[in-house]
Amino acid sequence: MMKKAEKMDQHLNSYGRKMSSSEIFHVVDLIFGINLDKAPILSKKLKETSLSSGRGVIDYHLHQYDGAITGAKIRKIINEIFGVNLEAISSLEGSRLSLYSKDQWIVQHEKDLFVVHTGAGDVDVKVFPTKYFTEHTGLEELPADLQDALTGLGYYYNEKMASYYFSNPSGEAVSDAFKGQTIGAILGVIRHSFSNL
Repeated sequence: MMKKAEKMDQHLNSYGRKMSSSEIFHVVDLIFGINLDKAPILSKKLKETSLSSGRGVIDYHLHQYDGAITGAKIRKIINEIFGVNLEAISSLEGSRLSLYSKDQWIVQHEKDLFVVHTGAGDVDVKVFPTKYFTEHTGLEELPADLQDALTGLGYYYNEKMASYYFSNPSGEAVSDAFKGQTIGAILGVIRHSFSNL
C-alpha cells in the first residue's frame, strides 16, 4: 500500500512546475485530511517577515525554487512553518496511534489504542488510552511500561485530565525529537504487548 507521502508526491507531480500554495494546501487536505489554513505559523523568523499568511510563505518558497521543488522539500518547509511533520504522520499509517494536533485529528482510526493530543501551539502534550483499548483490555489507564517510559521523558499523571501530561517549560512548541521519543515509546509498547489486539 502506498504511503501518504508517496501519494502526495504523485499528486504534486501532476501539477508540474506550475504549483502554488493553493495546490499544496489542497493536496495536504486531500491526502492527510489536514487543513493548513487552520494551522498557526510557528516559526518566529517567518512571523517577523511581511508574509502574514501560511499560503504567502509557501508561495515565497515556491518562487525561490522556480517550480523545481520536490515533495520531500515541500514537506520539510511545511514542518518548519507550521510544525506539521507530514513525513512522520505518513509513517504512522497503521500504527494504532491517534494523533490530535493543530485543533484537528491528524491520524485517527477506529481500532487505535492510544491518543497523543497536543494543545495550542504544541506547547503541551497528553497521552491517554482510547475507548477501544479500554474495552479490549479492561485497563482504564495506560499500561505500566508505557507509564514508566513517559515518566522518563518528563510526563506526569494529571488526574484532572486523566492523562499523562507534559508541558514545555520554555513555553515553546515541543521539538520534533521529543514528539518522536513520545511516539517511539508508545509504538514500542504496542509492538511488545498489544500487537494482537
